[in-house]
Amino acid sequence: MVTVVLCPGQGAQKVGMGRDLAERFPAARDTFARIDEALGVGLSRIMWEGPESELTLTHNTQPAILAHSAAVWAVVGDALRPGLGAAAGHSLGEYSAYVATGALDPAAAAALVRRRGELMYEAGTRRPGAMAAVLGLETAQVEAACTEASIATEVAVAANLNAPDQTVLSGDPAAVERAGEGCKARGAKRVIGLKVSGAFHSPLMEPAVPGLSAALAAAAFRDPIVPVVANATAEPVRDAGTARRLLAEQLTAPVRWVACMQRAAALAPGARFVEVGPGNVLSGLLKRIVPGAAAIPLGTADELDKFLATA
Repeated sequence: MVTVVLCPGQGAQKVGMGRDLAERFPAARDTFARIDEALGVGLSRIMWEGPESELTLTHNTQPAILAHSAAVWAVVGDALRPGLGAAAGHSLGEYSAYVATGALDPAAAAALVRRRGELMYEAGTRRPGAMAAVLGLETAQVEAACTEASIATEVAVAANLNAPDQTVLSGDPAAVERAGEGCKARGAKRVIGLKVSGAFHSPLMEPAVPGLSAALAAAAFRDPIVPVVANATAEPVRDAGTARRLLAEQLTAPVRWVACMQRAAALAPGARFVEVGPGNVLSGLLKRIVPGAAAIPLGTADELDKFLATA
């Protein structure tokens, strides 16, 4: 059976994440240990014991979610790799997708996303931003509200196009607030402010791009064994050079998740989708984007045991 691997992004973290994997599967335990060593930080301790305030720091959250996805892949990769048709990841999850497709070593990927988190935090400190989730409104209407709310010195953009009726705003706080009001006026069911350290996937992240580009250029990056659908373009990436370029662009570009899922489904018709990492958010979104698509979340030891018993 053909498989499309999905890898979650920021927001899926919680204290205790991945501990059951390390306790039950030696391959997962080894992955966590290698990432701890590469980072020079006891990341697994932060993941398993917290405190939550430390785990939710962007430079910890991002490698923690990647480490969880990489640990799951270390356990199920041999079963999924022969039928792998494509992969995709949401925001930082795109790095996890490159791990699953053999383009990045897990430890190198964790170092990259830790640096990414540091750079994004610094950009957010330099120019504080805000983000808000808009529920129950078509993306085109959200984009119109952003255009209306933006002025020369303050910008709001549609940053995460998560589902046909779920979009995340990002930008300068005042512009995001205006855009949120514009969305409500257009019929949005809810506008929910998000707890973030910056305006991710917006022009406010531009100061982080040079540093991330340098880190990507220095990383050992191979061509993926199957296409990875890029957030920034919703097109398949088949070589390391394009991957590096689009991962840097991803900082300021919207996450085109609806188009990514449609493209992945077209690349691998009839494929099953497997969400590798913490939570099941992407599985839920998939059902709203590609009706009838089968989604299997693999994030806990019990889920992996059940899957491996039938793989």
